[in-house]
Order: sequence, then C-alpha cells, then structure tokens
Amino acid sequence: MKRHRTTLLSLAALLAAGLTTLPSAPAGADETEQLKNGTFDTTTDPWWTTGNVTAGLSGGRLCADVPGGTANPWDVGIGQNGIALVKGESYRFSFYADGAPEGHKVRAVVGLSSAPYDTYFEVTPQLSVSGNAYAYTFTSPVDTPQGQVAFQLGGSADPWRFCMDDASLLAGVPPEKYEPDTGPRVRVNQVAYLPTGPKNATLVTDATTKLPWQLKNAHGTVVARGWTVPRGVDASSAQNVHSLDFGAYRKPGQGFTLVADGQTSRPFDIGTAAYQKLRLDAAKYYYTQRSGIAIRDDLRPGYARPAGHVDVAPNQGDGAVPCRPGVCDYALDVTGGWYDAGDQGKYVVNGGIATWELLSTYERSLHARTGQPAELGDGTLAIPESGNGVPDILDEVRWELDFLLKMQVPDGQPLAGMAHHKIHDEKWTGLPLLPSDDPQKRELHPPSTAATLNLAATAAQAARLYRPYDPAFAAKALRAARKAWTAALAHPGMYASASDGIGGGTYADDNVSDEFYWAAAELFLTTGERTFEDYVLRSPVHQADIFGSLGYDWSRTAAAARLDLATVPSRLPGRDKVRQSIVHGADRYLATLKAHPYGIPYAPDGSQYDWGSNHQILHNAVVIATAYDITGASRYRDGAVQSMDYILGRNALNTSYVTGYGEVNSHNQHARWYAHQLDPSQPNPPAGTLAGGPNSSIQDPFAQGRLQGCVGQFCYIDDIQSWSTNEHTINWNSALTRMASFVADQG
Repeated sequence: MKRHRTTLLSLAALLAAGLTTLPSAPAGADETEQLKNGTFDTTTDPWWTTGNVTAGLSGGRLCADVPGGTANPWDVGIGQNGIALVKGESYRFSFYADGAPEGHKVRAVVGLSSAPYDTYFEVTPQLSVSGNAYAYTFTSPVDTPQGQVAFQLGGSADPWRFCMDDASLLAGVPPEKYEPDTGPRVRVNQVAYLPTGPKNATLVTDATTKLPWQLKNAHGTVVARGWTVPRGVDASSAQNVHSLDFGAYRKPGQGFTLVADGQTSRPFDIGTAAYQKLRLDAAKYYYTQRSGIAIRDDLRPGYARPAGHVDVAPNQGDGAVPCRPGVCDYALDVTGGWYDAGDQGKYVVNGGIATWELLSTYERSLHARTGQPAELGDGTLAIPESGNGVPDILDEVRWELDFLLKMQVPDGQPLAGMAHHKIHDEKWTGLPLLPSDDPQKRELHPPSTAATLNLAATAAQAARLYRPYDPAFAAKALRAARKAWTAALAHPGMYASASDGIGGGTYADDNVSDEFYWAAAELFLTTGERTFEDYVLRSPVHQADIFGSLGYDWSRTAAAARLDLATVPSRLPGRDKVRQSIVHGADRYLATLKAHPYGIPYAPDGSQYDWGSNHQILHNAVVIATAYDITGASRYRDGAVQSMDYILGRNALNTSYVTGYGEVNSHNQHARWYAHQLDPSQPNPPAGTLAGGPNSSIQDPFAQGRLQGCVGQFCYIDDIQSWSTNEHTINWNSALTRMASFVADQG
C-alpha cells in the first residue's frame, strides 16, 4: 500500500520567498468559524498574497489582479495561515468568487502551511459556470495548528481579475451525507457474459423468499426465465440479496436485460468481442503512461501530450537525476519507464510486479492450453514499435525494463549492483499537471533489497522471453539479473523507509524472503542452474501456504514465483507438488466465490476491503485461472471468468470499475493528466483503465468526508480527489490485462 497526496506546493515556498501581507486591521471570528475576516468589510488582514499579485478591497470584497503568463495554479495565490484543524472534525468550506473575464478556474485548498505541505481538501471550480457561491464539506484527517486556506489562481496565459467574499471554514458541522446512485436493484456484468460461460447476477431486495426473473433480449422478448435464490444479508454490502443463474441460455446477442422484483438491469451482451477488445485496451493503457516520449495523437486520439521529464523546461528532467542529499554522490540517466499511477514517480518495486505480470500474460499464451500468442503480437497495440516483428506486449514492457536496468547502481560504487528504490519529485505536486509541466526537482532514493530483487526477477524473466527477438538485450538483462542477485545476497536487509513519503509513495517492505524466492525462481527457470534451484528448494517460502484471502501484490511476491514454477516448463524436483499448491489455493478461492452472493473470490475479515481491492480480486482470480491451465477442469475456468462480473458491474454500487466499459463506469480516477473532472481540456483516463476500488480505510480527506462508516463494497467514490479509493496504477492494470486476456482466450 502507498499513499498519494497532493500539496500546496510552491505556495509555501512563495510565502518564504516573496509573499506580500495585505494591510492589517482587527478582525474577529466566532466560536466555530476558523477563518478570520472572510467578509472583507473594512480590511484584507490577515490574508496574504504572493508577490506577483496586486490586491485590495473593492466594494466589500477582496479583489486581485492576476498576472498572465504563469504555468501552474500555485504560481499565483491568496491565502490565510494559522488555522487550527482537528482530526475527525467535519468542516464546511464555503466562499463566493468570480472572475473577469468569466470561465477562469481557481484551485481552492485546505492544507498544511509548512513542510510537507499536505493537502487535506481541494476543489477546482470553473468560475461563473453555474453560479459563484461554493460550499463543500470535508473531514480533517489530522490535528494541526498550522492549517492553511489558499486560493491558487495561476496557469492562465492572459491576465484576469479575481474577486472573493464570504470565505468561511466552519467547524462542527455534520458530515455531508453521501448517497450513491446505485440504479436498478438487479446487478449484472454490464459488459458481457461468454456464451458458454457462467451467467450470474445479484438482486437487492427486501424479499426473503424466491422471486421470478426474466431474461429479455434487445427487442424486449423474454428468452429465458427462472427463480432467484435467497442468500440473506451480504456482509460485504449489508444488503439483503438473492442470486440469479441464467447460464443455461447461450445464444449470443446484444442489449440483454434481466428483470426481477419490478426492476430491470442495465443492459449487457452475451458474446466474446468485448473481452477481445478489453484485452487490448487494458494493455494499451501503458503507452499513455510512458515517461520520456511524446504521446502521439494518431496512436491515441485525444491523448497526445509532450514528452515528460526529458530535461526541457519547466521539467528538471530525468537525464541526470541526483540522489537525495546524503544518499550518493552520482547522478543517473533514468529516463523512460512508466509513470506509476496518478503521480509522476517511477518505482522499481511496483514497476517490477507490473512488468512480471505483463510478461507472464505473454508467457502464459506460449504454454497454456487456451493460450493465443498472436492476440498480443506485433501490430496489436498501436504503439510506435508496432511492425518491428516483435510482439507488441514485449515492446511495451521493454520501455519499462530499460528504465529498471538504469536504476541499478553502477560499477565502482559502494553498492554496485543494487537498485535504487524509486525516483520522483522532491515534493508533492497538485492536480491537474501534465508531466511536461512538472517543475519539481527529481531525486533518486536509496537502494533497497526489495527493489534489487525485483530487478533480478524481472530481468531474468525477460532474458528468456526476449531471447528469440533480441539476443543481445536478453544477455544484458541476464547479466543485470545475476549482478542484482549477488548484490542482494551481500545486502539482504536494506529496507525502504516507511517515512520516505514526501513527493512520492513509500512502497516500504521489511520482509524480502518472498522477493528472494521469486528472484531465485526466475533465475532458475531461465538458466536451469543448480545454485538457483537449491535456493528455491531450501526457501521456507517454497513450502508455505501463500494463498490467503489477501492476494499477491508488490509487497507479497511469493505467488509470482509459485505461479511461474508451476507453469513454465522446467526440471524442478517436486514440480508436481508446486502445481498442486496452486490447485489447493484455487479451491480455497473458489469456495469463497461460491459462498459470496456477489460471486467474488475475496472475503477479507470483517469485510475490511483493502487498498486496491479490485486488483486483489483479480489476482485471486488469476490463481483460479492458473488451476484451470494446470488441470483443465471447467470449474476453475468458470470461477475465473465469473470473477470478472464484479469488476464489470455486478457489485453493490452497480458500476463497472473499468473506464469505457459498461453503461455506468469509473472515469474520474485520481490522475494528474487524465484530469477532465478538474480541467475540461484534459481527457478522462483511457478506455480499459481499472479503478482501485473499495477501500475500507478511506485515507483521503475527500472520501473521509463522504464515506464515514461505509461497509465494504460501499467504500468507494468515483472522484478525482479520492486517491485512496479511485486511483489507477500500473500494477492494477496489469492484473486487468492478465485476466481480460484469460477470459478472451476462453471465447
């Protein structure tokens, strides 16, 4: 788990570098009002402005002449410091604002006025579009006497005039009651069911006895009918539900609906085409995540942007990135790679698990009974490398692999062979922000054993998969993997700091026994060497039960080793037992799925959904799918396929968590450059982008202000400010790519 935060950024720096304090006069505040002088009747004190603003009273309002030609919202600002915030307290933040000419945006922020300049709440209204009075409710996640309210006004090419009045931050207000629109009570996979696959739905109802259902085609004709099965109260949603099974109907078509208890579901197809498309869209996501290259409009219409972090101002660039002070005395060229998520950092551990999963998606196609290598082959993903004779999925992953190799500490340095944990901005940046407009200094963070083993594992895997297409690169990758393995053995306890979270996520992990197991497994599968075989067999992880309710991810990588040892051909002694462990894990997940009224292989204790719960569900489904590849038993195929229903709409919120798929779908994921919700000139995330999904911990203030007391599946909101429930990441989309590819192969 990691935490993405936005920040007031350079407003704090501007405070120190050139703030102008407006003329002072006495001002008061009532018992619950936290702001002083929000009405500007006789003075502007104690509000400050940045040094490039001319501001003063005008008709009982604070008005400011905003200069043009600034690049970022935080380049120009007005604010007030010294605001006390109380953790768990609800606040109503309101103000009146207008601009001339109309249509300008203002970023209004409640945050911390000192390092690390965290943001606790932010909105970016476009002035005068739907009135000029604004009011929002949020819950403070911290206790601090150093709060700040700021209005960021920069980013306009032309000068304009901003005026505000009635600014208020009231404490003690009741939390805003959020009622999601869940639509019809019949919950279905809104995209498609396979003709020969399972077809299940969930009905939310007060009824305790069975009810009739009908399946209707696009013309409204009833083509199948049956009875619901009462399931009682579902713990993950606190809803009384019934299940529906219409798997006996197999005729393909579009626009089907299910009718039960007076409710008509959202429409869906019965067919295979949607999964063929989703396989490609989920993998195409990575091209627009690339760092260090301009994104071409002819390849991704509507998503063109300049190259990010290529040493072109205002970027400080990734061409020669220094270490954080005290870490090293060299700089590395770490251009390229994928931006990790909604931020613009690049992380070896998260890049590692995403790289492995995409490579394993391709490797499965080479060995599995239903694998189809051509489906992700050359020319399928519309990327710049298409047409070069190399499968496009390998070309796309190569962009990340080249970056991972650059993160290795060079020869001659004290930690040669280790891998730097991450590279990102010195401080958090705000939203929206194109990668090419990021002005922050970039820094390398200390090497870690986990990052080094991620490099060893993925480079070793790459060596065997790229050998038919680029033997020189395969050899280079294997040399890097061996060097990383040796370095990790020499430095087995270098852990990333859990407090190193300013400007980027921490990805801290202080148990790397699973990473050692994974790296040894990949080196063995590629080389067959006895040294790596012995390490695998002696590892306590090799015999451990690793398939718990919380699936594998960047910090739990043992399953990456186990899945590959079970499916990639080798002479590993006891390989049959490895394969049996996959089947046993799949049996556990399959039992969970069958017991769950929404048909998902995920049931965390107390219905406490984890950060990125959607990818946990998909990863548990991958284990079930692998059991099918091993055994050929249809129950595993059906269980894996059915797991996709939840992701695509059969859930308590009745929403598809994949952008562009389903009648109602997530499309406001937390992102700096898919920020259409904040900036209409920017796009939403591309089709095939997975949202993180319900997260019971709701760490971000936006979700905290709306989802307090939420139950399991309801701990989600499709808003760009909810980074703890609604972010997108490269490792979550790799899970979607893998499962979409599996389901497409079953068609």
